[in-house]
Amino acid sequence: QVQLVESGGGLVQPGGSLRLSCVASGSIFSIGRMGWYRQAPGKQRELVASITSGGSTNSADSVRGRFTISRDNAKNTVYLQMNSLKPEDTAVYYCNAVLTRDVSGRTTVDGYWGQGTQVTVSS
Repeated sequence: QVQLVESGGGLVQPGGSLRLSCVASGSIFSIGRMGWYRQAPGKQRELVASITSGGSTNSADSVRGRFTISRDNAKNTVYLQMNSLKPEDTAVYYCNAVLTRDVSGRTTVDGYWGQGTQVTVSS
């Protein structure tokens, strides 16, 4: 069994900052790309930012320059530092990770999701 557990969401005023964390735990051989997605009410889930195991990053135009993704491979953790938050950043933020596992002697590579954490930007 594996788990991705997010934390760090909450209510913040426009212009404020939050730092999200996501820890992967369980029977994991290795972790590939990790990413943050978000879904606002009535909208599709969208990629916010992603990072490879080697540290290469990618981010959406709407957050570039404000959000920074990073990871600590030793802790199986990915972070999302969010600065200069805007009301339009309000959404449920989900962590995603590509995990390589050994399941009954067979190597599997699959994407896993966390349960989501709410971020609300409002005055």
